[in-house]
Amino acid sequence: ICLIIWERKSKLKVSTRFSDSIHLLAFLVIYKGKTTLSSNIIASSLNTSPVVVRRLMSNLRDAGFIKTTHGSPDPELLREPKDISLLEIYLATEEKGPLFAIDHETNPDCIVGGNIQPTLTDYFSHAETAAEAVLGKISLQDVIDTILVKEAAKKAGRKQ
Repeated sequence: ICLIIWERKSKLKVSTRFSDSIHLLAFLVIYKGKTTLSSNIIASSLNTSPVVVRRLMSNLRDAGFIKTTHGSPDPELLREPKDISLLEIYLATEEKGPLFAIDHETNPDCIVGGNIQPTLTDYFSHAETAAEAVLGKISLQDVIDTILVKEAAKKAGRKQ
């Protein structure tokens, strides 16, 4: 048992840029022609601020997914949703680095804390490769189709 008290120096924070970017792109497709696609409207769906939406859109624009015009609330997808994989969105929106982070601030005097990093490195590497393979097979269109099916089921009174 580790009896030595180890003080944490930082808290781990999980990024939602990837899921928020998928959300934003799906929103653009589903609501195109049905509402103004302003950062305020998109932000209300993401439950965030328009500033965050504009940053996401800037990143998606720089990655070649959307076209935006300054002052115009009409961003548009530059590629068909079926031709955009979730892996592409992930690689464009998340900072470069491993998919799974290993905590390097564990207690080195503990059997577990002193050995967990090298133990998890190989396991996490295999999991990351598998996750990337799966994300590469899922398109934005797949996500949009699933959203629409789930919404239709809600409207029909069934749970999905």
